[in-house]
Amino acid sequence: MSVSTADAGSTNARGAFGGLWDRQLDTYPETGRRMLYLGVTVLATVMLYYELYVLGSVSTLILAKLHMSFSFLVVTLAIGNLVGAFGSLFAGLTDRVGRSRLVIIGLFITALLTLFAIPAATSRWTFAILYCVIGVVEGICLVATPALIRDFSPQTGRATAMGFWTSGPVLGSLIVSVVGSNTIHATTSWTYEFRICGVAGLVVAVIALFALRELSPGLRDQLMVSMRDRALVEARAKGLDIEASLRNPWGQLLKPDVIISALGVAVMLLVYYTAVAFGTIYFVTIFGKSLKDANGLGNWNWGFNVIAVILVGFLSDKFRVRKPFMVIGGVLAAVMLVIYLLQAGHHPGYYTLAIMVALLSFGLGVAYTPWMASFTETVEARNPALTATGLAIWGWIVRIVVFVSYIILPHVITTVTPLIDYGTGVQTAAAQYAPQVAAVSAHPALFAELNAHPTAALEQQAVAAVGASEFGKIVAASKAPGNAALYGTADGKAVNGFNYVLTHGTAVEKAAKDSPGQWKDWYWICFGGIVVFLGCIPVLKGRWTPKAAKADEDAHEALVQAELATLHTNA
Repeated sequence: MSVSTADAGSTNARGAFGGLWDRQLDTYPETGRRMLYLGVTVLATVMLYYELYVLGSVSTLILAKLHMSFSFLVVTLAIGNLVGAFGSLFAGLTDRVGRSRLVIIGLFITALLTLFAIPAATSRWTFAILYCVIGVVEGICLVATPALIRDFSPQTGRATAMGFWTSGPVLGSLIVSVVGSNTIHATTSWTYEFRICGVAGLVVAVIALFALRELSPGLRDQLMVSMRDRALVEARAKGLDIEASLRNPWGQLLKPDVIISALGVAVMLLVYYTAVAFGTIYFVTIFGKSLKDANGLGNWNWGFNVIAVILVGFLSDKFRVRKPFMVIGGVLAAVMLVIYLLQAGHHPGYYTLAIMVALLSFGLGVAYTPWMASFTETVEARNPALTATGLAIWGWIVRIVVFVSYIILPHVITTVTPLIDYGTGVQTAAAQYAPQVAAVSAHPALFAELNAHPTAALEQQAVAAVGASEFGKIVAASKAPGNAALYGTADGKAVNGFNYVLTHGTAVEKAAKDSPGQWKDWYWICFGGIVVFLGCIPVLKGRWTPKAAKADEDAHEALVQAELATLHTNA
């Protein structure tokens, strides 16, 4: 039994533009059209994450230009994830209202905000509010796009399809790094990166408007193991009770296997979200890399992750198993994370760091793609009509975990603000006035008192302590004109470099000393997240061996043929 009706027929019947609103397909698409819809969905995912992550490429510039502390930035990201979590819950409604409309509307909203609104922000509060709006939209699309991927991919090809979807967030990060490493220079404005991103976003939104479709509820609300199920799925769709299958969705899916597995992957992804938001800051403050080189290291990170998520998706489908790949990827990521975090406080070369982050990211990709495939199959085992609801639970848990972690992060890492705000200025001025700074530092209490309450007696004590000649140089240095651009003052007024060192040098010195240890503490927390993920793998649906998985597939095929025969006889 086969169905030859082309999906194009149903869309052509609506007219040239009728399908812009009514986007549902009444028959399961042929392979070519199905690949088109999958490709557009992945492209939309890449673009949405590019818009969400572009902040990371210019985070150090934004901190300085918008007078934003590191703590304020982290709290902004945390709130963005919190509102995004409830956006994910809202997207669970796509089981009833469909997926593609929300994705297309979201693409236009984020593109316009990124191109026009955010670059026009002149204060940290305006920037924070706009970023949170993007977070809501991204939270919705986090659910809608993988739901579309699931709809257009039978289980036998699910990991490959999810591999391409998983490459969306990673390619978004990679594009941020590639564009940043090729366009960021000493005079680059942070707004330039957002405008590039916004233009690209509008192009992708228009493509999705004309090319993206979705399955009708009768088709998407069924389990489809392989393309051989197509005829049966279409036959069942004619008599499927949609309302009955969607009744009490949260009660059907708020189960231990769904919740525990979603929580496990959420804590594993802590290291990923740390790299997305703070990777450039980490490379700049801990290893002294330039912003350009920090984005270059991001190329290695995300490039290897893209390779992993696509390659392991193909291999997982070929061998018909998910769980062994999750274990292999999780163990590799855990080992490389330990090696990576131990570098803090040392001075590894650029390519040494590149290899470390590449292997760490590769391991995360090997673990994550099979998990996405297995999670959707776990949801389908309970009710295939509630795929978006299951993904909404996952999206909400991920965003809540990230929110909590970002709230905790500033209390673990307190050193970024002085290093970003004053580090370069202090380093430059200290080199310029090295002898004078050393002389003052040798007698801190005396010069502090002299600065606060200058008297002839204190001046004589200072002359006796450092010598008349050196004291004269200190006085001259303290009166020398400064350079506001060089020393990075928040109000833009000219300051004296020598006084700049005296004012901020102690804080910068302490931050430089404490920073490696604080980042190590955070990365140990991330390591714990990977260990928790490994412990949660058994609750997911799926076999451990290809032989057992093949037996399940054969049994399902026999049931499909028997049901098709029954339908044919009844007809």
